[in-house]
Amino acid sequence: MAKRAFVTGITGQDGSYLAEFLLGKGYEVHGIIRRASTFNTHRIEHLYVDPHVSGARMFLHYGDLVDGARLASLLSTIRPDEVYHLAAQSHVRVSFDEPEYTAETTALGTLKLLEAIRRLGLSCRFYQASSSEMFGASRLPQNEISPFHPRSPYGSAKAFAYWTACNYREAYGQFAVNGILFNHESPRRGETFVTRKITRAVARIRAGLDEHVYLGNIDVIRDWGYAPEYVEGMWRMLQADAPDDYVLATGSGYSVREFLTLAFDHVGLDWERYVRFDDRYVRPAEVDALVGDAAKARSHLGWHPRVQTPELVKLMVDADISALEAGGRHWIDRPALPGWSTAPS
Repeated sequence: MAKRAFVTGITGQDGSYLAEFLLGKGYEVHGIIRRASTFNTHRIEHLYVDPHVSGARMFLHYGDLVDGARLASLLSTIRPDEVYHLAAQSHVRVSFDEPEYTAETTALGTLKLLEAIRRLGLSCRFYQASSSEMFGASRLPQNEISPFHPRSPYGSAKAFAYWTACNYREAYGQFAVNGILFNHESPRRGETFVTRKITRAVARIRAGLDEHVYLGNIDVIRDWGYAPEYVEGMWRMLQADAPDDYVLATGSGYSVREFLTLAFDHVGLDWERYVRFDDRYVRPAEVDALVGDAAKARSHLGWHPRVQTPELVKLMVDADISALEAGGRHWIDRPALPGWSTAPS
């Protein structure tokens, strides 16, 4: 009988790649989406079939992380073997503007989900999407024993969720793991995140559609990997004999300035001609550098990154160029507005 997975955040970058991966493994996949007046399922449209069609293996359900009763109802009906908790208010810069909402969804949403699993007595395995932002100002490189020093409401909320997963593992015997993922990107990355904003700007500037791209601090350093490889790491964590916490990272750090150079050089352009500074994108408290050490994941899970940052940049630029030349979707074709947030997340 096929394993059954329950995925929060299934419409996001990681959720869509994870759904693909699990379906490829023969899973039945259930995803939770928020009810809204507009559709936000473009990343998984190619996976979805009518649930009434015989053989359908992916199903979408309405729900929200702040609604504990609805979470319990869904889990009781679906009774998953594995739960992948990816949903959150996931943008670091936005968390400074919406700290309460960030805490309610990212922190308390995790608590409500774990508590629903406990009260129902489910024996499912639970994956918590933790974040390198929890480390904040910690010394490099950061690994599973590095101290947390979050520098944003997002990082603080993720730290709460991390310790909640640990507590439910230790207090109630739940198979709960934390995947402490460093930045991971792809052509499916949201356009408000700095990497995708840059690669999309390169495509539009190359085509003569835009003249500039507006950014904040370009000297911060991040460890950027390729998202499809990281969702495989999530799955590997839940296949282990015992629950534990793991860092996933490439081990290499690049500044936003270096990311810009790689992206614009790929199409023969000088980034300094097109990039403009806008202090609206500067965080009130900055995380200067995040670089991870994934030695534990390599030795315990057999996981290792194959796509490094320079290759990732080229992959994303080429994808945005191809999408633009093909006419793209309306969400690709919008002009890049200065008001969009661009902090690394």
